[in-house]
Amino acid sequence: MGILNGIMGHASEVSLEKIASEFQPILLGDERLEKAFRLIRDMLVFTNKRLILVNKQGITGSKTDYQSIPYSSIKMFSKESAGMLDLDAELKIWLTGESEPTIKQHFGRGNNINDAYLVLSKYVLK
Repeated sequence: MGILNGIMGHASEVSLEKIASEFQPILLGDERLEKAFRLIRDMLVFTNKRLILVNKQGITGSKTDYQSIPYSSIKMFSKESAGMLDLDAELKIWLTGESEPTIKQHFGRGNNINDAYLVLSKYVLK
């Protein structure tokens, strides 16, 4: 279902063990990976200190942009779903100073948007 979710524009959860070596050079000493979701080549990575948006650029994806968003910069977040029979849900994140959501990410059914929502709740609402 992971490939189908990527084609449909839905995020699917990624094993933290599979991405640990990629992120180790940019994590602080006391920073740890919490959850990660992939959309084709791009990712949303939640740590205990920030949200990292990963944008693989170009045809080969050899150029990568890592955008760090401290949880203190997140003003509001929401999850939207039509209910239990809905095939997808959407996570929206507003950053300080923005009136519209800066980040919008679709999650397919079975790719638990609640996990992402709980990580945001844990660190933004502390």
